[in-house]
Amino acid sequence: MIEFSRMAGLALVAALLAAPVAAPAQDLPSAKPEDVGMSSARLERLSDVLQEYVERGRVPGSVTLVARHGRVVYLEAFGHRDLESNDPMTTDDIFRIASQSKALVSVAVMMLQEEGLLLVGDPVGKYLPEFLTTTVAVPNDSGGYSVVDADRPITIRDLLTHSAGIGYGYGLAADRWKEARIQGWYFADRVEPVGATVGRMAALPFVTQPGDGFTYGYATDILGHLVERLSGTTLDVFLSSRITGPLGMDDTHFYLPPDKADRLTVVYSHTPEGILKRAPDQGGMVGQGAYVEGPRQSFSGGAGLLSTAMDYGRFLQMLLDSGELNGIRLLSRPTVNLMTVSHVDELPGAEGMGFGLGFMVLDDMGASGRVGSVGSYGWGGAYHSSYWVDPIEDLLIVHLTQIRPARGLDDLAKTRVLVYQAIID
Repeated sequence: MIEFSRMAGLALVAALLAAPVAAPAQDLPSAKPEDVGMSSARLERLSDVLQEYVERGRVPGSVTLVARHGRVVYLEAFGHRDLESNDPMTTDDIFRIASQSKALVSVAVMMLQEEGLLLVGDPVGKYLPEFLTTTVAVPNDSGGYSVVDADRPITIRDLLTHSAGIGYGYGLAADRWKEARIQGWYFADRVEPVGATVGRMAALPFVTQPGDGFTYGYATDILGHLVERLSGTTLDVFLSSRITGPLGMDDTHFYLPPDKADRLTVVYSHTPEGILKRAPDQGGMVGQGAYVEGPRQSFSGGAGLLSTAMDYGRFLQMLLDSGELNGIRLLSRPTVNLMTVSHVDELPGAEGMGFGLGFMVLDDMGASGRVGSVGSYGWGGAYHSSYWVDPIEDLLIVHLTQIRPARGLDDLAKTRVLVYQAIID
């Protein structure tokens, strides 16, 4: 333990010495679509469709950003931030990006590897001893389940690729996860640090053996605590000092400063009949609640961040530019390349798609049926948000809405199609 504490101290010093200088807040540069090989007239098709979703009462409001060759060619807001108060959506409104938080934490982990503080092939238990040995729930002959030892230690790479066998507290051993009060992805209302929650996870039975395929769940929350343990600081401080601050992402937070509360977009839900209704608070998960007035103790690396379309666009542009934005380098090109190729093939329910170190990756266009380029990558969030990065076309898309649950919506797929059809070079 003494050796580990010394390691953490050295990591913190290294992090402070390596921290890039914060960039002044600024938008990505803009351009006419024709200047970067896109059509203004064809992009109007995207505007028409997004406006139609609003007029039909299917989407309360949205913000979409498109950038090509490092310049924004499309940034539009539709509908309302708050329908009841008739408050129009604006392009700088703030959204719960939920699982889009995972990309930032994955970058943080790779930054630590580049600083020599870890290897992604390392067992997680090397740094979080509570994960040295773990267990798995398996069916038994009586119709219940038994708990067996994991075949091998979980690695950091297992967590980055969601192949550690860790779900969101459901499955065979859901009773034990429920008793431990660890189910679902929402942490903002918790009154304990994320490290305490993660520490309790380690003693619970997981869904599958490590390496047995893709299981989506708490893996990135564990990685967030790993970043805390190695850096000697909380995840919010690490991200703001090492990623969001240097990139000028000034509207990206775990909890909103009070003077930004009126920019937080309201969450709506679709009823089973598909009617849009203001979502109930449910302890803060979908209402304004905990992100504004919560305990501000739990920094969920898996689903906790709030951001804007422009802020997230800046983050994606850094990745598209091989780890650097405006002279601020967070990662090397080889590391970005490693993150954005498939490490897990055959993503469940998504033919032709794999998963890298933090991103879904398009491997086979024919199998997937999705427009794009092989090697494109992206993901989305629980509140019906999405992003897409295409290195071949030098293109990025951010599409933000706040609907949970979203029933029968195809706006994310249509947005991608309508952006690609506007490419004319």
